[in-house]
Amino acid sequence: MRFANDPANKLRMLIPQGKLMNNVARLLSEAGFPFSITSGTKQLVFNSDWLEAKIMKPQNIGDFLDEGKYDVGFTGLDWILERGANVEEIINLDFDASRVVAAAAPDLDDVKLRSKKLVVAAKYVNLAEAWLKSSNYEYRVIRAFGNTGIYSADDADMIVDSTLSGKLLKDNRLRAVGTLLESSTRFVACRDALTNAKKRARIEELAMLFRAVLDAREKVMIEMNVPKDCFDPLVKTLPAMRSPTVAPLYGDDGFAVKIAIKKSEVPALIPRLKEMGALDILEYELRKVVP
Repeated sequence: MRFANDPANKLRMLIPQGKLMNNVARLLSEAGFPFSITSGTKQLVFNSDWLEAKIMKPQNIGDFLDEGKYDVGFTGLDWILERGANVEEIINLDFDASRVVAAAAPDLDDVKLRSKKLVVAAKYVNLAEAWLKSSNYEYRVIRAFGNTGIYSADDADMIVDSTLSGKLLKDNRLRAVGTLLESSTRFVACRDALTNAKKRARIEELAMLFRAVLDAREKVMIEMNVPKDCFDPLVKTLPAMRSPTVAPLYGDDGFAVKIAIKKSEVPALIPRLKEMGALDILEYELRKVVP
């Protein structure tokens, strides 16, 4: 759906700074929205007459969407819940998956942790307090800025931070006491923006393109020539999103066959196709898959 270039209907997007930006930038580029950063500013330049964007810390993106200052954005579930942002999740992109964990030194076992009032250094204060309270600990939470790995056992009895594949725990010789949250990057929208029919249509269009890109990353196209005498038994065994695409070859020598399949199916499929008589087998990447 296309609309006239009306500033009132232009979507305002927030893109996260830091480690979340790389995967988001790649997604936008593959969806058809490559961007550049204007020198000396946080303003982004898109090749679009209906979309503008700004870079912002992921911690604040949910807040500004909640306030209606922007229409859509990308941020982690951890910061949405930590900030209590009232936003609408459109897609769980599954980028930069991490866990928010509570961790302590190995010599502080559960008995010792429950025998005292804990000092907890937490990057996620609200999540930490909710978890500590529900777990019946006595505690005082101190907001941690930056790397929580700097806090030794002399500073804090426990830390609460996010970790990717346990790296935080391993690097700082800590043990996980509990997992507060499984997080990943989400594409989210301002609820008020979704009540505007034109903006909602734009948001749904973006979501369709993002899903098409994500789906294409999981699939490849296989194309082959199949002689007539091999065609029936071969085509009946083919996996495909829908029915295979089949076209007669010039000279009535057989058929050209195309299928879109999961990448994980390729190693077993190609040798089987060759064994069943397929010729000139090609495999190539897909850019978007729109069912």
